[in-house]
Amino acid sequence: MYAVVQTGGKQYRVAEGDKLEVEKLNAEPGSTVELKAILLADGSVLTTDSDELAKAKVFAEVIGFTKGDKALVFKFKKRKGYKRLRGHRQDLTVLSITGISATGEAPKAKKEKGPAAAPKAAESDSAETAVEDEKAKEAVEAVEAKEAVDAVEAAAADEKAEPTERTESEEPTDAEEAAEDVEAAEAAAVDDGKAEAAEPTEAPQTDDPKAE
Repeated sequence: MYAVVQTGGKQYRVAEGDKLEVEKLNAEPGSTVELKAILLADGSVLTTDSDELAKAKVFAEVIGFTKGDKALVFKFKKRKGYKRLRGHRQDLTVLSITGISATGEAPKAKKEKGPAAAPKAAESDSAETAVEDEKAKEAVEAVEAKEAVDAVEAAAADEKAEPTERTESEEPTDAEEAAEDVEAAEAAAVDDGKAEAAEPTEAPQTDDPKAE
C-alpha cells in the first residue's frame, strides 16, 4: 500500500517505512505529524474520492532537520557593471513514514523484537559481567590483604620466640661490659665473705689460773 501526500506545495509518493525530506515543518524531533493524502493505492484498488480521502491519514515521525543543496543566485545587468552572486540552502525536515490508514486510525506502537532488542540485552549482560568482575576483584584483593597481615603477624611472633643471644663474633657494647664488671665484683665480694666465715676463731689467752 502506498499513498501520495502533499506538503509544502509539493507531492510525494510514500509507503510505510520510507524516509523523505520535505519543506520545514513546525514540529519537534521525535513527534508524530499527519500528512494530507491525495491518493491511496492498495494493490489494484485506487482511492481518489475526496470524501474517502478526507478520512485517510498518513502518519510520519520527525527524525530531525537538515538543509538542502546550495542553490546559486546570480544577477547581471549588461553595460551597467552590475553583478551579484548569492547562495541559498533550503531548510528541510526529515520524516519517516510510520503508517498509512484509510480510516484515520493511528498505528500502534511496535515492540522491539529480534535484532532491535539484542543491543539492550547485550548492554545488560555486559553491565552484569562488569559487576561480577568487580566483585571478584574485590574478593581477591581482600584475600591478598589478609595473607599479607597473617605473614606480618607470623614474622613478629617468630622474632619474639627467637632468643637474643650474642654470638662470639659480635663485640660486647660498653653497657654490656659495665654490667659484666659489676657482676664479677659482686661475685668476688660474695666469695670473700664465704672465706672469712669458714676460718676458725681462737679463744683469747688469759693469765687467770681459774680459767685453766
